[in-house]
Formats: sequence, structure tokens, C-alpha cells
Amino acid sequence: MAYTYILECADGTYYTGSTWNLEKRLAEHQSGLGANYTSKHLPVRLVYSEEFSRIDEAFYREKQIQNWSHAKKKALINGDVGLLKHTAKKDFSKRN
Repeated sequence: MAYTYILECADGTYYTGSTWNLEKRLAEHQSGLGANYTSKHLPVRLVYSEEFSRIDEAFYREKQIQNWSHAKKKALINGDVGLLKHTAKKDFSKRN
């Protein structure tokens, strides 16, 4: 199985990745051998994951989530479908 996952870093930021082996990858992140970003924001904890049959699907989902705002990622993590939909819409009424 392939996975897309979200880690919450010590500073409250999120890191999104994909892998074939979730347990191994989490251990790599926790030990500082994962991504450069997470190695500078330890400790990290797994807050969300999705399972896929193919790695290209997991990678596509990773790239999709990486472009989301912090609020939208948080809504996904919390399973808040209403907020997830709300954060997906742009608010053009707030113009400078």
C-alpha cells in the first residue's frame, strides 16, 4: 500500500508527504533523517493519513494537499467536511 500523510511539527506547522512504508517513513522523520523541513521542526507526530493502491495516486494527493492553506489542512485532519468546503472557496469580497 502507498500512503499520503500529514505530520504536525513541534511549531504547529504541517508537513505533507507520501510513501510506500508509513511506519518506516515516520521513524525517519522522527530521527531527523526524513525531509529537511521536518528535521528542523522536531518532534513531529502523524495527524492524518490516506491509503492508496498505487504510489502515483498517493503522490498526486500529496501535491494537492501541499497547495492547501493551514486552515484547510486542519479541516481535513479533523474530518470537518463543512469547514473543508468553506476553506476551498475564495473570498473575493475582501479586496484592498
